[in-house]
Formats: sequence, structure tokens, C-alpha cells
Amino acid sequence: THLWDTLNDLDLIKSANLYGKDPNTGQEGLNLAGILLLGSEQLITSALPYYKTDAIVRIKDLDRYDDRDVIRVNLIDSFYRLMAFVEKHLNDFFYLEGAQRISIRNKIFREVSSNLLIHREFSNAFPPKLIIEVDFVRTENANRPHGFGEINADNFSPYPKNPVISKFFREIGLVDELGSGIKNINKYLKIYTGSSPKFIEENVFKLIIPITERVIPQQKKSDTPTDKMQLLIDFCRTPRSRNEMQKFLDIKDKNHLLYKYIQPLIQSGQLRLTIPDKPNSKNQKYFTA
Repeated sequence: THLWDTLNDLDLIKSANLYGKDPNTGQEGLNLAGILLLGSEQLITSALPYYKTDAIVRIKDLDRYDDRDVIRVNLIDSFYRLMAFVEKHLNDFFYLEGAQRISIRNKIFREVSSNLLIHREFSNAFPPKLIIEVDFVRTENANRPHGFGEINADNFSPYPKNPVISKFFREIGLVDELGSGIKNINKYLKIYTGSSPKFIEENVFKLIIPITERVIPQQKKSDTPTDKMQLLIDFCRTPRSRNEMQKFLDIKDKNHLLYKYIQPLIQSGQLRLTIPDKPNSKNQKYFTA
């Protein structure tokens, strides 16, 4: 029933203030908000070469990461990519709000994801980050601060950042009214983990969400060769030595590792050697093809 449903594409874009005229050249077309909201990855990169959003899990491998999604698509698609990443790595629990079952996790991270995307200072090359760690989830975002220090969730005055982008998100139902994000995160996090978030206003805006052990899915033990091969393929996206691979899979016999896993993966073309002319080199490493 939205008015936009009755409009053609160009009229919709104009109605949403995503279309403008360059006063210097007289050319008409999408403005930056329109490119960021609806543009292709190629178009966005041509306008903002440094544009991306990082989603990272750092629970086991504290020096690098266990999983990562580098998101370069438009803001609408970025929202759904962030939500899918969260759903993959954080548990949800049954909860009734009145007579309706809701997802507490999604209630929280709907606000987290949308705020991370729409309140970015786009003139700054610092990439937004959502990082899932052992005891908390944190986000970092380039910011033009209107104060410094921790924000009191019960007593703050929201300031509109990127109002055209915010309005578009609101019109398609991905956010509520200005200022609701902090209140909703604070409300639902108490149900989800029994804790309170921290909002820190600085040149890089930070949100810290404490989480508990039960929120992080238990990793399934991978005993089958197929499972371990897939783990090895993921692990070797960065070149790894045989010793590193042996420790990663917790395999005591190096020959078992070689004949059961490494050689079949090389033969199938899924692993390659960094020094293919000297397969027995002590400096040899293996990487995912």
C-alpha cells in the first residue's frame, strides 16, 4: 500500500530525493545517496573506491579471524548480508512478546546493522566493522561526533546523520523513528543476555554488546574426512605450512595428514603449492585454489 508502489522507477527515485542536478554541468542523475542505496557494486566503487563493510568473527583465531565477509554491495543488500552473518554465528532463543513469537537476536541486530550502515561518515575511508568476539559484539563506524564519551541510553538527543538514507531505510521498514535504535538495543539486550550495551561517541563511533557463552553456537566436532577437508580448505585461504595444518586439525601423524587430506585435495585441484617446482621444500605452503 506504499505510495512508491504506484510509481515508476525514475519517479520513485526522485520522490526519495535520490536524484539531482549538478549545478556546474547541468547533468541529471543519481546522487551519492541513490548510488549507495540502489547502485551496483561497480557503480558504488567508482563513486567511493574505499567503500566496504567488514563482518568478522574472532573467537578461536584471535590474531586473524574465524570467518569474515567483506561486503561491498549497496546499503540495502549490505543490511541483509550483515543479518545473515549474525544469524550464522549467534544463537537465537524462543521469546513471546505478548502473544507473538519474536526473534530477540534479530530485534537487536536489525538496529545494530541498520545504524552501522546509515550513520556512517561516508567522506571518511574508515570501514564500518561488525566484530563478533568471545565476550561481546562490537561495531566501529566513522563518525562526525556531536559530543564525546559514553552515551546515556535513557537521556540522549539523537542527531540525524545522512537523513536521506535514513528516511529511505525507514520507508522500507528497516528502521523505526530516529533514536529508536539505542532504545531497542538496550531493551532487547537485557532479555537476550541480561546485560546493557555501551554507546561511545568519538571520531569512530563504537557500540559494545556484551554476550554470553550460550549465545555463541557450539562448534560441531568434525571427525569425518569430508568435514576436515572442508575445514582445511577454509583454513588455507591464507597459505599454511604442513605443521600449521597438522596443529589446526589436531592430527598427530603427519603422514596421515599428508595422504588422507593434503594429497587428495591437491589432486582434486582444491589445494595448490606455493613452491610447485619443489614439493618437498621446507618452506612449502599450501593454499586454497
